[in-house]
Amino acid sequence: MTSSVSDGVAAEAPSAKAPAAAAAKSAPQRAMEKLGLRRDIDLALHLPLRYEDETQLTPIAEARPGDTVQVEGIVREARVELRPRRQFIVHLAESLEQGANGAPGRRRAELVLRFVNFYPSHQKTLAAGARVRVRGELRGGFFGPEMVHPTFKAVDATTPLAASLTPVYPTSAQLPQAYLRKAVASGLSRAPLDELLPARVLPAGLPSLREALNVLHHPPASASLAALEDHSHPAWQRLKFEELLAQQIAQLQAQRERRKLRAPALRAAVGGLHERLLAVLPFQLTGAQRRVAEEIAADLGRGEPMHRLLQGDVGSGKTVVAALAAAVAIDAGWQCALMAPTEILAEQHFRKLVQWLDPLLAERGQGIAWLTGSRKGRERRQMVERVASGEAALVVGTHAVIQDDVRFARLGLAIVDEQHRFGVAQRLELRRKLAGDPEGAQDAAGRPGALEPHLLMMSATPIPRTLAMTYFADLDVSTLDELPPGRSPVVTKVFADNRREDVIARIRDEVETHARQVYWVCPLVEESENLDLQNATETHQHLSAALPGRMVGLIHGRMPAAEKAAVMSLFSSGDMAVLVATTVIEVGVDVPNASLMVIEHAERFGLSQLHQLRGRVGRGAVASVCVLLYTGPLSQTGKARLKAMVETTDGFEIARRDLEIRGPGEFMGSRQSGDALLRFADLAEDAPLLQRARAAAPELLDKHPAAARAHVSRWLGGKMEYLKA
Repeated sequence: MTSSVSDGVAAEAPSAKAPAAAAAKSAPQRAMEKLGLRRDIDLALHLPLRYEDETQLTPIAEARPGDTVQVEGIVREARVELRPRRQFIVHLAESLEQGANGAPGRRRAELVLRFVNFYPSHQKTLAAGARVRVRGELRGGFFGPEMVHPTFKAVDATTPLAASLTPVYPTSAQLPQAYLRKAVASGLSRAPLDELLPARVLPAGLPSLREALNVLHHPPASASLAALEDHSHPAWQRLKFEELLAQQIAQLQAQRERRKLRAPALRAAVGGLHERLLAVLPFQLTGAQRRVAEEIAADLGRGEPMHRLLQGDVGSGKTVVAALAAAVAIDAGWQCALMAPTEILAEQHFRKLVQWLDPLLAERGQGIAWLTGSRKGRERRQMVERVASGEAALVVGTHAVIQDDVRFARLGLAIVDEQHRFGVAQRLELRRKLAGDPEGAQDAAGRPGALEPHLLMMSATPIPRTLAMTYFADLDVSTLDELPPGRSPVVTKVFADNRREDVIARIRDEVETHARQVYWVCPLVEESENLDLQNATETHQHLSAALPGRMVGLIHGRMPAAEKAAVMSLFSSGDMAVLVATTVIEVGVDVPNASLMVIEHAERFGLSQLHQLRGRVGRGAVASVCVLLYTGPLSQTGKARLKAMVETTDGFEIARRDLEIRGPGEFMGSRQSGDALLRFADLAEDAPLLQRARAAAPELLDKHPAAARAHVSRWLGGKMEYLKA
């Protein structure tokens, strides 16, 4: 039976006679729980950030400034000084060697230890005459070599040196390293680390899991620090492979379980809604749109639930593909729900779908329902009734679509746009809410029983291939890799903030001379004590003064939904010349007359977010410009982001560079919410291990199902649900 973490530090357990001590020792235990360290296996997999070499001593006289060394000596003097500020000063000397017959020997080497923050325990351990072992970075001081805030411990002449490198773990203020080291060592000794994997699935030359963890927690003095810290050591390779294999098995399990479920077989009728929609569209589909629409239609025609991700760059035309999929479902006699993360985006879809589908649906006695949080009272009740009766063949809205009072008559297809913007809990709730049709439903073969709806997820953030192979391994992925004809290229320019007035002059020219419209995006709504950023309200006032006689609007996340809709309506109609906005306009807003996008404090935005914002212009035939205003000095990450924006407008290349800059966890937002699914593997470096894990997962699941389940449980535990979201 696995012991709990609190048992892992039995030596620290409080006694019943010491309630004060018990209260003090509960804080580290609470801190460990916050770090997710509840089981012995959690402790065993809590790996060091770095290591300290306490296996050797350096004579003080031989240590050089800039070196991080461990020295040992006797405290010659220790005192608290009050100037220039209160600090604790310790003079540490190597033992004085005596000459023959007790004569004085060579002059001893000394070192100053300086503590600006200190406690009575410091003064007690570092009292004059004490022998201590000290480790820190040596630097030149006014009174000779010194260390500032080194680590230290009391020793005697016989205290042995450490036999292995000393681990330094990720921790928090309430969890001292010494306590955590003891807990990890105890958990590691008890954790069930038996071998679950057949030898043939493992890459050659890797140690067992227990050997790998022992090396990573207690590396021998001879171990390569570089290999440990850059994660190329064989022990690290074993852990990365185990983690990737668990993730691939879990994804494969999720995919296979889904394929056991039944869904309605949706096929478009000859001469029906699907064909009529194609005939009335005011443009020709691109080759990519036709290909993807056919992939989706083939999925819908099967009797198992579709679970497909539709990805495409900004402006690639995902909405019309969604409309064609909805037409197939409605043609087959079922309802379709389209859910978007914001009202602005939901309304954008609603307008297009009404324009394309509403006249065709009206001929069939059906219509489109609009459900958002701002719809209240009688209007909402009427919409909910239309959904329940089946009169609303298509339901468009925000998360209001999955509220308790919404009941579908016959839901066959759910489309979720920008699905990563919904939290994991919301997406799981969506799947639970939509799963299963009412009693009396029949599958394609006429058998009674509940049916799962088909699920189409859409994303305007292209997913790099290595991420798709891991985080979306259980999905079928369709890609729109072709932009519609007639789109103008967007030129990206980078200016320092001191060029602001030049940018405003360009805005004046666009608005007054060319009758174009302009976006100005700000990262904040109101003043922040921590970030010296100009806010949207100030910018709105400044631009209003600079453009007399022109309407300048303001929109941000804290405005009521009706007010946002009114502002967007004025901008979409062309009555408003300039829209000052926060990132609520990041996706979904389509104003072809907008030719200039200004992004203020561009260095504060992520690369994919900058690309999404840039995609709001260049949606018509006129040449468009995106101006990135930054405030220096720029960090290396900030420079890399702005450089990428200038060099490419390809969303897939942007995604690849974003992955390089941020890493997979941040790129995906830990699969866009919740705990990270990969803690150790690096998708940019570990592609060979990923390929090996991908090949091994089916064999392990087919031939060793018990071992596969145990392996997934060891590595993912409660995170399995995230894979279903």
